[in-house]
Amino acid sequence: MRLFPTRAALDIAVAAAAVVVVGILLFQPAIVAWGGALIVGLCLARAITLLSVARVRTAGFEMIWRTSGRFLRVTRGHTVELLAEVRNRDTRAVRFAALRVLAAPSLRIEVLPASGEVPAGGRLEVTVRVRALRVGRHGLFGLGLEMQGGSGLFEVPLTFANPFGIEVLPGALPARRGAVVWAGAIIGSRTSRRSGDASEFSELRDHQLGDPLKRVAWKASARRGKLMVREYEIEEREIVWLLLDTSIELWAGRIGAAPLDLAIDCAAELARLHLRAGQEVGLELLAPEGGSTVTPGRGTGQEHRLLQALAHVPVMLEPGRSGLDERGIGQKVLEHLSTVAPAAAGRVPPADLDAIAALAQESLEQAPFPEAAIPAATPRESLLRSYLAAFGIPAPPRLEPDRPRTDTVLASALASHHAGRVHSLVYVLSPFPDARRLEVLAPVLRKGRRGRTRVCWLHPSELSGLELSGDVSGQMARTAAQLRADNERRQSELALRRLGVAAAVCTPPSSLGLAEPPLEPKGHRAA
Repeated sequence: MRLFPTRAALDIAVAAAAVVVVGILLFQPAIVAWGGALIVGLCLARAITLLSVARVRTAGFEMIWRTSGRFLRVTRGHTVELLAEVRNRDTRAVRFAALRVLAAPSLRIEVLPASGEVPAGGRLEVTVRVRALRVGRHGLFGLGLEMQGGSGLFEVPLTFANPFGIEVLPGALPARRGAVVWAGAIIGSRTSRRSGDASEFSELRDHQLGDPLKRVAWKASARRGKLMVREYEIEEREIVWLLLDTSIELWAGRIGAAPLDLAIDCAAELARLHLRAGQEVGLELLAPEGGSTVTPGRGTGQEHRLLQALAHVPVMLEPGRSGLDERGIGQKVLEHLSTVAPAAAGRVPPADLDAIAALAQESLEQAPFPEAAIPAATPRESLLRSYLAAFGIPAPPRLEPDRPRTDTVLASALASHHAGRVHSLVYVLSPFPDARRLEVLAPVLRKGRRGRTRVCWLHPSELSGLELSGDVSGQMARTAAQLRADNERRQSELALRRLGVAAAVCTPPSSLGLAEPPLEPKGHRAA
C-alpha cells in the first residue's frame, strides 16, 4: 500500500524542517521541539491514514459496473455513458480527492463526480462517459480512487480491477461530400448482360438439345415451321471490392485522425452505400504478414460482416507488427496480472514466462473478449499476446515500415481482379503512390484500362493526424508540410489519371472535430 502526501503535508514538512534548523542555529530547544512535534504529527497522521484504509478495505470497499454484459459495442466518434457503483460497507464515510478510470489510450474518458465521498454503509453512483476514437477492442481496466485520510494530509490510491470492454465499429464519412462522389464513382455503376433465365426478353433462336419446353415460342415456331425458343438476358452489376492498405506506418499520428483511421471510415461508408444500392461488396485487408478477405455478398448480413472485419484490422499485438518481443509482452502481461490477481502475481518471477503464461490462462475468464486469438511462433507467445488482446491492452508498434512489402501484396491483389471475367469496381484505400511505388504498381494498373476492372484510388489524408501546435513555429511547420503534401498529391493524381485510375482524398468526418485547418489565401498574411 502506497501513501502520497498532499500539498498541505509537504508544506508542513518543509516548515517543520525549517523550524528545526532555525532552532539549532539559535540554540533554542523550544523551537527545535516545536519543529520536531510537527514532524511527529505528520508521522502519526500517516499511521492513522494507513489504519483507516486497512479498516475500509477489511470492511468491504468495492466497485461494480451496472451495465449488463462484459463489453459494449459503439460507433467510432460517438460517446456512450456507463454506470458504475462504489460501495462502502464501513461505518465511516470515505472521502476521495480524485476519481479516474484506467483505460486504453484510444478511449477518451470523463468521470463524474471527480471528487466527493462515499457515505458510511452506502454507495456512490459514478457516471463514466466514453468517447471512442479508434476502431478495435479496447479495455476499461478498472477504477482508480485517491482516498484521503481523516487529516487530509495523505492520499492512498485504491484500484478496483474490474475490466470492461469497448468494441468500436467504424464511423461514416459525410454522404454529401464523401469520397464516392469526389471520385466520380457514384453508386450507379456499370452493368453488363449475359444470357440466362430472367424476365427481360433478348431474342429468338433455334431450339437446341436441353432447352426447357417452357421457353419454346409456339406461335413463332408454327409460323416458321421449326421449334424456336426465347432467349432472355440477366442484368449483371459490377462487384465492388475494397482493398484496404493496413501498413503499420498508417497508424502514425493523432489517435482517431491517423491515415488508417480515415481509410477504415471511408471503406465503411463505401460498403454501406454500395450495399444499399443492391450490389455485391467484398473486402481485402492487405498486410505483408497475410491479410484477410471477406467474400462479396449483399444485404444487412454482409454489412455486418464487413464492419466487423474493418473493426478488427491487424493490430499492434501481432508479432510482425509489434514493437515488443515475447519477453516484453510477458512483462506487460505480468504488470496487468498484478492488478487482476495481485497475490498470485506477486509469487511469479518476472523472468519465468511459463509461470506468467499459466497464470494468464487462469485469469482469461475475467476478460471482456476471451475469444480473442493472436497467432505467434509458439503456443506460449500466442497465449501471452492473446491475453493482452482479450483485455483490450495495446502494445507499441514496430518502427520499421511495411510499405515495400505491402505494395507487392497490393499488386498481386490488383492482378487477380484484372484476370477475372466479371466486371468489378475496385477501390484502393492507400496513400497515393510516389514514383518508386508506381514502378511496381503501374504495370498492373495499366491493365485495368483494357480489362473488365475499374480502379478508384482513395488517399487518406495524413495532415489531419499531425499534432496541432499553438506557437507560430509549429503552425509554420504544419503549413509547410501541407504545401508539400498538396504538391505531391497533385503529381500523384495526375500520374494515376494517366493510367486510367480515378483518384480522390478521404478527409476526417466533421463530427470528430479533426478536420484540417484551411490554408491562408494567397496574397494574405496572418495578423
